[in-house]
Amino acid sequence: VMGDAKDAGAEAPPATVAARGGLSLLSQAESEEPPAQGSGLFLGGSEVKSRAVVKCSSAPPRAAFARLEEKTDLKLPPANWLRESAKLGPAGTTILGNSKKSKPFSSFGMAYDFIDSVGNDVDVVSDSENIKKLLKIPYSKSHVSMAVHRIGRTLLLDELDIQELFMRSSQTGDWTWLKEFYQRLIDQKWQRKKKSKEHWYQKAILSKFLYYSINGDGAAQPVPSDAEQQEPSSSDQTPDSEGAAWPAPFEMPSSVSEDPSASSQGLKNDFVRNILWTFEDIHMLVGSNMPIFGGGRYPAVSLRLRDNNKPINVLTGIDYWLDNLICNVPELVMCFHVNGIVQKYEMIKTEEIPNLENSNFSTKVIKDIAQNILSFLKSNCTKEGHTYWLFKASGSDIVKLYDLTTLCEETEDKYQNPFTMPVAVLLYKVACNMMMKKNQNRKHYGTIRTLLLNCVKLLDKSRHPQIIASANYMLSELFQLDEPKKEGGSDSPLNENSDESYSEEEEEMPDSDENGSYSTSSDPSDDNKAVAIIKSVGELSVPEKYKSIHQIRPSCAFPVCHDTEERCRLVLSYVLEGLKSVDSSIKKESDLPAADPSTPIPLKYEDESTRGGPEGLEKQMALFLDKMGSLQKGSCSSQSGMIPGSWQHKMKLQLILKSSKAYYILSDAAMSLQKYGRALRYIKLALQSHDTYCCLCTNMLSEVLLFLSQYLTLCGDIQLMLAQNANNRAAHLEEFNYQTKEDQEILHSLHRESSCQGFAWATDLSTDLESQLSVSCKCYEAANEILQFSDLKSQNPEHYVQVLKRMGNVRNEIGVFYMNQAAALQGERAVSKSVSAAEQQLWKKSFSCFEKGIHNFESIDDATNAALLLCNTGRLMRICAQAHCGAEDEFKREFSPEEGLYYNKAVDYYLKALRSLGTRDIHPVVWDSVNWELSTTYFTMATLQQDYAPLSRKAQEQIEKEVSEAMMKSLKHCDIDSVSARQPLCQYRAATIHHRLASMYHSCLRNQVGDEHLRKQHRVLADLHYSKAAKLFQLLKDAPCELLRVQLERVAFAEFQMTSQNSNVGKLKTLSGALDIMVRTEHAFQLIRKELMEECDQPKGGEAAPAADSSPNLNREEVIKLLSIFESRLSFLLLQSIRLLSSSKKKSSSNIEEDAILRTNKQIYSQLLRASANKSTALVERVGVIVRVLQQLAHGRSGAGGSGVQ
Repeated sequence: VMGDAKDAGAEAPPATVAARGGLSLLSQAESEEPPAQGSGLFLGGSEVKSRAVVKCSSAPPRAAFARLEEKTDLKLPPANWLRESAKLGPAGTTILGNSKKSKPFSSFGMAYDFIDSVGNDVDVVSDSENIKKLLKIPYSKSHVSMAVHRIGRTLLLDELDIQELFMRSSQTGDWTWLKEFYQRLIDQKWQRKKKSKEHWYQKAILSKFLYYSINGDGAAQPVPSDAEQQEPSSSDQTPDSEGAAWPAPFEMPSSVSEDPSASSQGLKNDFVRNILWTFEDIHMLVGSNMPIFGGGRYPAVSLRLRDNNKPINVLTGIDYWLDNLICNVPELVMCFHVNGIVQKYEMIKTEEIPNLENSNFSTKVIKDIAQNILSFLKSNCTKEGHTYWLFKASGSDIVKLYDLTTLCEETEDKYQNPFTMPVAVLLYKVACNMMMKKNQNRKHYGTIRTLLLNCVKLLDKSRHPQIIASANYMLSELFQLDEPKKEGGSDSPLNENSDESYSEEEEEMPDSDENGSYSTSSDPSDDNKAVAIIKSVGELSVPEKYKSIHQIRPSCAFPVCHDTEERCRLVLSYVLEGLKSVDSSIKKESDLPAADPSTPIPLKYEDESTRGGPEGLEKQMALFLDKMGSLQKGSCSSQSGMIPGSWQHKMKLQLILKSSKAYYILSDAAMSLQKYGRALRYIKLALQSHDTYCCLCTNMLSEVLLFLSQYLTLCGDIQLMLAQNANNRAAHLEEFNYQTKEDQEILHSLHRESSCQGFAWATDLSTDLESQLSVSCKCYEAANEILQFSDLKSQNPEHYVQVLKRMGNVRNEIGVFYMNQAAALQGERAVSKSVSAAEQQLWKKSFSCFEKGIHNFESIDDATNAALLLCNTGRLMRICAQAHCGAEDEFKREFSPEEGLYYNKAVDYYLKALRSLGTRDIHPVVWDSVNWELSTTYFTMATLQQDYAPLSRKAQEQIEKEVSEAMMKSLKHCDIDSVSARQPLCQYRAATIHHRLASMYHSCLRNQVGDEHLRKQHRVLADLHYSKAAKLFQLLKDAPCELLRVQLERVAFAEFQMTSQNSNVGKLKTLSGALDIMVRTEHAFQLIRKELMEECDQPKGGEAAPAADSSPNLNREEVIKLLSIFESRLSFLLLQSIRLLSSSKKKSSSNIEEDAILRTNKQIYSQLLRASANKSTALVERVGVIVRVLQQLAHGRSGAGGSGVQ
């Protein structure tokens, strides 16, 4: 429909027309997104669906046509003939049928204008004349010759005027291969057919008729004689003037070859109307120049001129009907003439055209023909970028389809095909257009990739570097690199075969009988060069004769990358092609000396010694940060002489950035596989790419700075892992030095622009642990510095936290490294020597690292890690304390004030760590660890003060008080109740503390005279701690000797108390308590006997089980010593008991209970004496005797109801 939207809307027919089954008119001129309304045509009960929407119209407002008077002579030209009409505007001449000839690339012009429709939802793009010609094939004898191109799921149809082509060929020698082929296979006697005089006559009177029809007064005005001369020039158009529409191969204006966005000349969209026509289920973008007039009952009619002597035939009927359907015109006005003299007018509704006398045809058959032809073409024109040729010779019934691209490649250079360039540009444009919307629908990725690969295949690298570079960049963009960690995401198109070729319904079907008819048969008469053949045009009228199988081309599926590495490698291959394309376009005579891309580039490294480890690093870091600062201001320093802002410059920047991302992801993947050498090589390439980007970039985007910060962070991680895996260094080095040819070529392209040395300090593989750690630290520092440059810190809080966490972690590692070195130096040093300067230096370095690390963690509120570093600082303080301990002779040694100072500092740091954590719930493991360290520090301090009492500086009481306080604090932080792997250790520690405290109070009691109240207090405390120590040691299975020692000390304590007792009753009571304690040691002896027996059994069972497998080995000497003391003390206690009981028996009347005890004691005493008299008894037997004796003693005492003591 032509004209302004509002006019059309105003004249829209009443709704009842549509209801009656007529054509409803769409008033949707100039509309891009038409409403879903259309026109249905009902014919004899069977319906053919047709809907037309004008996408774009350059037509002038519709003029009402002037009815010519009868007897008007159309042979005389009207006054306005071939002149531009004010009413019609510049498009007038097109409409009035002067240029009926279809341009060879007309469909491309339309495709460029409506790129959205191409490749996706439109089946066919073509001139309406071509579509009519195809639908008339079964009815017509005339020849058909068309070029077919596939773009996505869209077919582009253009007239391929063979005669025109061969005329041209004889002048330029362009298409000689096709001419030879045509003559050999199709028409041996080819010669140019002249158009008849009749043809030009008909053309001229039609033109004059249309000009008369728009002439306001409708009168035939003869024209001055000068117009007579115009006639031949317009009608007898010479072949040359029409032929000019054929561009020679690559006669492209520079704009296209340079800038893919520019539409090419000769590919203009010359149609007055571009219509989206849906015929049944076929969607077509059709160009039409049919003149449409206003007038009649409807706002639109088409005007036709008929010779009254020639009846209308089927071909003409189909022509008129299709024209009206395509342009959505409801009525046809026919003007009949005889020899150019107007006779009469007749009006016919569009839906009545198929039923006209002499020209009736079935619309259903036309629909079947349309579907069959489309299916035939779609099934056979499968290769994108190929030029297919649909040909039917005049008078023949056979339709053949050839693949000209293949034929051309067999004979000559592929660029001989003039369609190559327009097809390539269109493929590129459709892909670009889809890329713009790629986020909306990732299922098109396979399609885009195919379009681009085919585009690149068609182009000559040397002539079209920009399109090739751009296409390769887009190919690389199809692969998502942004999510290295999120492999296998359900929404990712990369893990499934996303694009089901071009449409969902297209399924691969085996060659069945239905479509067998266009597979080339072995019949000798068949043409073996044809891709497919329709043996008889009659077949096209058979419904669904050619099923639409739209064969799926495997190449269209998006490649499934099984892993990140494969995906990145694909991306890099495209990036490399793009870089080569850019580089080739800026080669000049003065260019860099051509280096062989396959030889690695020698990089000038400074000598390891001159760089001097961490100190050299400082300088390089300063230079780097200086450079980063200057980037903010923006300066471009390309070595190859690219002009900033040129397409080469923009494209190279994009490609380089892409390569740096791909290498970063590769590095990240290698890192997770623990291939640290490979990871370092990739991050080096990523940073070299980035360095080049910095050299070329005139305006640094914050996004790109963020990438750099991420690259440096990963580089820091890799250096740290290399430092921690020093044992595998040779393998890492080998991986680091390996390079693929592709990587070398990319590096070669980078070296055209910069030296790529900006990050050499970060990516060297050092063999020295200290320098690896410091490089790692410097990487994190640089990453952190970059975040400070712009507002990146606040925009990327997660990354900022990660960087600081890593920085804190590596500083902890370095601190521990220096601390261990200091401890090693201390171990090597002779005991008497004082602390060396080297040790103190290491302490300072270690302390400084811990301090900075703590600050890093505190600044991101990471209390747990801060606590761990505070804990390590505490450990450093303890090492310092230990270093000050060995200054004097072992015998004269006293706990020094320096030791006290450092231990107290250690305590402070541990307490800070606990404060940092707050409560145990935050992180139980760390909390328990810090608590244990704190307990150990207090315990060590107390033990050293107790063992090496600083009596020269402090009074005994003061020392005892300090020891007691420290021990109690150690106990407080020693958790004996929580079940954990550390519980036995805690119990042993607590038992030892109680034992040491009891011994101290026991010692005070023996050595101090004076205040009775104090003595009583000490006695109570000693008793309390002894009983607690015994209880705890009894819980442990592997401390029998300790338990024995505690119990013996308790017995000695009882004996000491007995010396100050006077009454026999009191002494007996104490003795009884002491013997009770002796009885309780049976548990310890049982454990000792068990272990001794296991030791005895081992040699018999062979040496298979080493002694270490049994619980901690018994110290035999210790056991013998303790056993001897035990035997003597037990003998002594029994003897004392016998004496006391005997004397009390004499004095008082008999006591049955005491008698029994006396008997038992005597009996046991004699046994003991006999056993100890035999010196040759084995240790196991001696222990066995003691166990038996203790059992008897216990039995005797329980029988006699002896008094119990804890």
